[in-house]
Amino acid sequence: MGYWPINLLCIFILCVLLAGFLIPQILLIAFRRNLFDEVNERKIHKGLVPRLGGIAFVPVIFTSIAVALVTNIQLGFDNISQAFADSVRPFISTFIALELLYLVGMADDLIGIKYRAKFVVQIICAAFLISSGVWFSDLAGVLGIESVSPWFGYPFTLIVIVFLINAINLIDGIDGLASGLSSIACVIYGFSFYLLGDYALSVISFATLGVLVPFYYYNVFGDANKHKKIFMGDTGSLTIGLILAVLGTILFIHPDSAKISISTPVLAFSPLIVPCFDVIRVYMLRIRQHHSPFLPDKNHIHHKILAAGMKPRAAMITIVSVSLMFTVINVTLSSLLSVNINIIIILDILLWGLSNIYLSRLIKKRNVTA
Repeated sequence: MGYWPINLLCIFILCVLLAGFLIPQILLIAFRRNLFDEVNERKIHKGLVPRLGGIAFVPVIFTSIAVALVTNIQLGFDNISQAFADSVRPFISTFIALELLYLVGMADDLIGIKYRAKFVVQIICAAFLISSGVWFSDLAGVLGIESVSPWFGYPFTLIVIVFLINAINLIDGIDGLASGLSSIACVIYGFSFYLLGDYALSVISFATLGVLVPFYYYNVFGDANKHKKIFMGDTGSLTIGLILAVLGTILFIHPDSAKISISTPVLAFSPLIVPCFDVIRVYMLRIRQHHSPFLPDKNHIHHKILAAGMKPRAAMITIVSVSLMFTVINVTLSSLLSVNINIIIILDILLWGLSNIYLSRLIKKRNVTA
């Protein structure tokens, strides 16, 4: 198979096994300590379900990577350690940022934290990443803009990173949705970085995918009555959001994008279109209704699909399929037809707008019938 495919596969499997072992232990502790997600008018789940699944994510990812590093060194292979050495600054800054968000997310899941405090920590995390060189120095022709100065790139990157973290956090509304969308992004990023020869980031992508697979199983197919169901909580959604923000940003500005025939900026933003567009739509709606854009409501895309009469699992499959559709269309337009990135973005916005109009009409029709 080759050195890197074997290592990527082993790290992925190790993450699956470790997370698959750890999540049942978290479930056991949660039920012993009565640590459950409260049921209210915004929640659609029934029964006692812990929301601590995300506690497994960061420790499993870094433990698996550490095991792979040590094993390769012991066997006399230094390829993987050299790959991380080449990306040591962004890797260390990502590690620090993940630890901060991990602690904040855990505190929020256990005792609750105000959104202002979480925003402050997210800004600090983004600043760590920017200081290590992870920032938008080039917009790849979006709005006709190519290279940008740090005066624009730094604050723009900060906004994007904080926005992406919250986009994943806010899309986590029904079983399997956040983990399903994130898994698609991890697969695309993992293979993209592999083809680009940036193997350390490919390792992180597939390690993240590895922890999401067993979580998805317990989240979607777990039975709450048998104490087998779990949510990722803010610990999971915030840290996964940060990982995707880092990977997406680096892929967007990757210096070796000419190695592959597909536009790396298109590969970077396409898997995240659904959560990003949904957050923008919801924020605009809240502002138009004179509500705080940061207070929760039931206007997200999954809420609208449920209101149209679809079951939660069918809604999850539909939204994940829509995300895949956007990605396939964008990649096809970029690689086969060489369509300009601005035209691709305009088409994405039009498709998203039309789908929301159609959904709104379905809801109105259902309400009238009822």
